[in-house]
Amino acid sequence: MANWLSRILPAWTKRSTEGEYRPGPYMLSDGWLSSAAGRFVNWWQMGHSLSPYGESSAMVEACVSAYSQTVAMCPGGHWRKNSDGGRERVTNSALSRIIKSPNDYQSMSDFLLNLTRRLYERGEGFALAIRNDRNEIAELHLMAHGQVFVAVDGSIFYGLSGNEIVDRRFDLRYPVPARDVLHVRLHTPRHPLRGESPIVSTVLDRAMAGAALNQQITFYLNQAKPSFMLETDQQLTIDQTKELRKSWDLQTKGEFAGGTPILTWGLKAKEVTGSAHDGQLAELLKMSDQNVALAFRVPLQVLGMGSATFNSTEALMQSWIASGLGFTLNHIEEAFGKLFQLKGLPNEYLEFDTQELQRSAFRDRIEAYSRAVISGIFSPDEARDEFDKPVVAGGHGEEPRVQQQVVPLSYWADVKDKMTAPAAIAAPAAPVDDNEPAQDPDAEAEAKSYGLFATVLKENDHAH
Repeated sequence: MANWLSRILPAWTKRSTEGEYRPGPYMLSDGWLSSAAGRFVNWWQMGHSLSPYGESSAMVEACVSAYSQTVAMCPGGHWRKNSDGGRERVTNSALSRIIKSPNDYQSMSDFLLNLTRRLYERGEGFALAIRNDRNEIAELHLMAHGQVFVAVDGSIFYGLSGNEIVDRRFDLRYPVPARDVLHVRLHTPRHPLRGESPIVSTVLDRAMAGAALNQQITFYLNQAKPSFMLETDQQLTIDQTKELRKSWDLQTKGEFAGGTPILTWGLKAKEVTGSAHDGQLAELLKMSDQNVALAFRVPLQVLGMGSATFNSTEALMQSWIASGLGFTLNHIEEAFGKLFQLKGLPNEYLEFDTQELQRSAFRDRIEAYSRAVISGIFSPDEARDEFDKPVVAGGHGEEPRVQQQVVPLSYWADVKDKMTAPAAIAAPAAPVDDNEPAQDPDAEAEAKSYGLFATVLKENDHAH
């Protein structure tokens, strides 16, 4: 009883802000008994499954794996916009630490892999946030199962389970407030707080493909031989029909396949011609796979299928990002932003980097970055960094370049007026004699000018 009261009393008295010290425990940090009341008032939300998962298929697995593995390849970063229009990476925030290591037994790649898989297999994914004594999120744990409770006052709580590590470390007997749960969900018209997998919309296609495959399996179990039809003019009883079918199977299937059956009762065997492709079986399976890929918004070329071709892998990835993958990444980013309350910080955001997915051929990248440097879009150091090359010390590589081959005529006139003749090389200075009188600098310059002028006149006379 005392333990239970210690969990809800801090929420009654004061709600701590992030960065502010508060005593433990740190699990339930919001809400009160209304959550328990909501469990009974909103009974219709309890134990209700929105998605009849049904049986999976190779195409479903391919689509789910494509999303989960690709998202896991995209590193995330906490960014902050600058006043000059650029941005800088934030490295000292709770979000940046979670992105680097969500917990002590999972990497971020493993975390995103399983989160995205659950998102597309079940329509939603859950993760429990554990806070430290400064009310900052210090750990993030994936949960296999989650229920949503809406209390009588409209507060949202979650019932989470399915993680043995969390079950052993923490007490989750009570609903967890929404502010401590990462909830990523796809859309569903059935409930505003739940998600629905694209698998639901492929039930008929998978059932159709399953029936076709069962037909093909039966065909090969029959040694890939067409069936026979037995005809007779006699009226056979039900028992005689059963006995006849049993006798025929014993003579033609299994270890006796290929034998010669003996027919009685005036029976005639008529072969039922056909093959595994009757009824356009191959086209049926192809259409089913296409519909599944369409429901998941995955281009067939990503799965190694389809006839359409792209000029490069970069173009293929751009097409997928525009159709489905971009939504998934943005959806996960928004869920993280909500959990870490970035909505109150309009200049800060989480972004997954898709640059590696869109990386073109080496020659094309060299040409593209060369043009970017010449155009002043990238500095030489920035371009070298894209190729994992160190900066050149003292080479002014941090400054963007600009070309001046083509300039207005007025600009050239201004430059011409400002041009001066190159300075003459100065003669070595003579030793100074303290007994000699100091020379006038102006007189000395005038004498040099006169001597130079006289020399020019002399050379001109010799020329004539």
